[in-house]
Amino acid sequence: MRFTTTPSQTVGPFFEIGLPWGTGPFAVPEATPGAITIWGTVYDGAGEPVPDGLIEIWQADPAGRFADLHDHGGPSMLGGFRGLARCATRDDGSYRIVTVKPGRIDAATGAAQAPHIDVSVLARGLLRHCVTRIYFADEEEANAADPLLARVPAERRATLLARPIDDGYRFDIRLQGPEETVFFDV
Repeated sequence: MRFTTTPSQTVGPFFEIGLPWGTGPFAVPEATPGAITIWGTVYDGAGEPVPDGLIEIWQADPAGRFADLHDHGGPSMLGGFRGLARCATRDDGSYRIVTVKPGRIDAATGAAQAPHIDVSVLARGLLRHCVTRIYFADEEEANAADPLLARVPAERRATLLARPIDDGYRFDIRLQGPEETVFFDV
């Protein structure tokens, strides 16, 4: 048996076993009522697109429920909702994820978290994946009350906001440099 290797890495090579996700960039089937598309580009520290990155998302459904229990009110009732998607970046560093806008969920402290999507980024030069969140710019009231977002310096919060565009939302990820995306130490 012969396996292909993943794109060049600082360590490795890594084999692609387990990296491809059967449903790829679809957290929900594309025809799901309320489905949205998140478009973006991953940039390196020099501002160049990253053509060999991998974006993985995990999220709640519009009711704030996950695809499994996780003590968030039971499993999702949304047909076809997986809550997980994985997408390789294209040669121009771009990615596209099809999902639904998540609902608010309760934080461990009891405070409600704003609708958000958890994101892991894997790319060349990274010894560990980077973890961030996508919040939605059109959820101003919920964002203002989010306990985690409140801990991010005000001048850096914009790096966590997906902006509405004609055909969904735009969320670019900058691994370093000016306007670097806020990443969390988890």
